[in-house]
Amino acid sequence: MSASSGTVVGPATEHRTNSTTPTKVSAWLAWRRYALLAACVALAASLAAYHFWPRSNTPSGPAKITQISQWNKPMNDSKLSPDGHAVAFESPTARGVAQVFLMLTSGGEPLQLTTDETNKQVNSFSSDGQEIYYGKGLDEVWAVPTLGGVPHRVLSGLCAVPSPDGASIFYGKSDKPGIFRAEKSGLHEELVYSPKESSLHVLPALVFPDGKELLAAGLRNNSLSIEVIRISLATHEAVDLGEISGNFDPAWGEPGKTVLFSKTMNGLTNIWSHDLNGLKLTQITSGPGPDFSPMRDPGGKGIYFVNGKSSGFLTAYHVRSKESTDITSENVTTPTISPDGKRVMYITLLGPGRSELWASNLDGTNKVKLATGQSLGTGTWAPDNLHVSFVDSAAGASASGVVPAVVASKAYVVGTDGSGLSELPTMGGAPMTSQWSIDQKSIYLNIQPSHEPLGPTSEIWKMNVDGSNPEKFVEKCSWITDADPGGKYLIGAEPFGAQTGIYEVSLSDRTCIRLLPDVVTIGAIFARDGKSFLYAVASRNDVTIYRQAWQDGKLIGTPQVALKVPFAFPLGYAAGNACDFSRDLSTIVYERPGGHADLYLLSQK
Repeated sequence: MSASSGTVVGPATEHRTNSTTPTKVSAWLAWRRYALLAACVALAASLAAYHFWPRSNTPSGPAKITQISQWNKPMNDSKLSPDGHAVAFESPTARGVAQVFLMLTSGGEPLQLTTDETNKQVNSFSSDGQEIYYGKGLDEVWAVPTLGGVPHRVLSGLCAVPSPDGASIFYGKSDKPGIFRAEKSGLHEELVYSPKESSLHVLPALVFPDGKELLAAGLRNNSLSIEVIRISLATHEAVDLGEISGNFDPAWGEPGKTVLFSKTMNGLTNIWSHDLNGLKLTQITSGPGPDFSPMRDPGGKGIYFVNGKSSGFLTAYHVRSKESTDITSENVTTPTISPDGKRVMYITLLGPGRSELWASNLDGTNKVKLATGQSLGTGTWAPDNLHVSFVDSAAGASASGVVPAVVASKAYVVGTDGSGLSELPTMGGAPMTSQWSIDQKSIYLNIQPSHEPLGPTSEIWKMNVDGSNPEKFVEKCSWITDADPGGKYLIGAEPFGAQTGIYEVSLSDRTCIRLLPDVVTIGAIFARDGKSFLYAVASRNDVTIYRQAWQDGKLIGTPQVALKVPFAFPLGYAAGNACDFSRDLSTIVYERPGGHADLYLLSQK
């Protein structure tokens, strides 16, 4: 990576923050678009496509669609309250941070419920409708009173789904494959289901009305599908209901019998219904869409859903002049600045299963399209500034959250003029990040093995730039994000689980060393002189980049403030990093996400 953004917590540093937003390792994060990163609650909206379930015809009968809101801003992970009177969702504020909002289904201006600097992902309402559960950072479930109040931490986990009686909460974990249950207070955790295969990671989706069964999403290494599983909480037995290719944002249609979700067919995303008993698929909405986040009104009014599209700008901020320049006015993610600080590569998000890799000057001129794919992610620039690496995740499965689901991704290198595209071997796993050697003769790949259980750590493989002579270099290490100018070390970060921190890899003895334990960040980069490394932390009103002095594999002193950017911007967007900075800290590139969406009601005339 050409830059790092993240959040630092813990006694290893002089500074502390509650923010835990992961924001770097571009290719790896884009890969996780289809692997549970962005929005745990809805189990990731938009792209469901059934492999083998038979389909029924589109229902005939007249219907009426009514626009409820005039929000005209993004509405992500929308959830309907138990009484059907309100919808909770997250939307970026002016600072770009996704906050929790509440909107009445009768219309009106939404109420903002959260204000801190960490991106949120709405999970669900509590069973009594008094609170809204949301994800905050990594493996953190919080709750905020529905009518406003002080948020509080509930438990360590993701995808929180309450039981119908409100006595307990079901959830998953980023580093464990099972489904857990705790009391409403978050105490007395117990494992309620563990898959027989360690390579299958399961997350709760819906609880059946009688509270005796769960509908869960199962994700498997190197699979493009989600396994839909029905689990008995009494016997812990599971029944496989089939597979879904794409994403899964389920909500009850007829509780316990049919499931609503969004599905993309022929480039159009609409609402569909699936009959769990008859395995029948029925289209509910039609038209250009995209329609997502279906929610059945408990009073029988019809089906609420969200319709809208994302947009945005990629902007360069010049630190010395304090001036800003828009690089592109498109919906983009994972910007990565070249080592010389003159160019940037980024991914444009064109729609479901469609993305492009571009490179341009920092003023937006000299744009070159380098690749087109289903789910592209930027890798790193070569030291000569004339070649880049990238990953295509091939539209893998997603059930939202922060758990990696390894899919059939591929890694490539290409010239910045679009020439010389070549594929790198993936060694039976899924490539996630890559790093060029300083002499540009070799490239290092982080690869998640297909036979290993889903987890944050990976293998590091070394190979020639043409893909020849691949060899396993280090096992069970962090994601690598940079190489020191002396060519002796790699640096990276472990953002998940119990071993979070910034790591280095010694190229001479092939050891993986944790430099800064308990630092929650996605990456770090070396400064130009190789005597320190840099990483970023977001606060409510600004972004701070810290410098850690370093020499010959050892830390010197404690982290110091290198630059405080005088305004806030998102560190993560579209499950990728939303910003980057040059090694000399002269330029900050950041995404300004936008878009429009509104709430609609589909009812029978």
